Amino acid sequence: QVQLVESGGGSVQAGGSLRLACAASGDTSSRYCMGWFRQTPGNEREGVAAICSGDSTEYADSVKGRFTISKDNAKNTLYLEMNSLKPEDTAMYYCAAKPGVVLSRQSWLYNYWGQGTQVTVSS
Repeated sequence: QVQLVESGGGSVQAGGSLRLACAASGDTSSRYCMGWFRQTPGNEREGVAAICSGDSTEYADSVKGRFTISKDNAKNTLYLEMNSLKPEDTAMYYCAAKPGVVLSRQSWLYNYWGQGTQVTVSS
């Protein structure tokens, strides 16, 4: 079992930056891939970025060059650095974890989810 708690969301103007954090607790000794997802009302959850052991990463085309996923293994914390934010980045952002080493942004593969943190970008 893994517990995930996100923080760092908020409201920002277009062009601004935010850094999301996801603190993991529980069975963090096992090997997991982790990801950031986002969802707006009435839409499916979108995989924004993912990272696995060895620091391999994958990004949605819509955020490439603007968002950076990283993790601090010593702190059991996942991060999402978001720069050049756009109004269309407005969503609830979730972090998630899945066992294994296969990099993926498919939400159905992830077993553990945080409660989400809201990001709002105004124009």
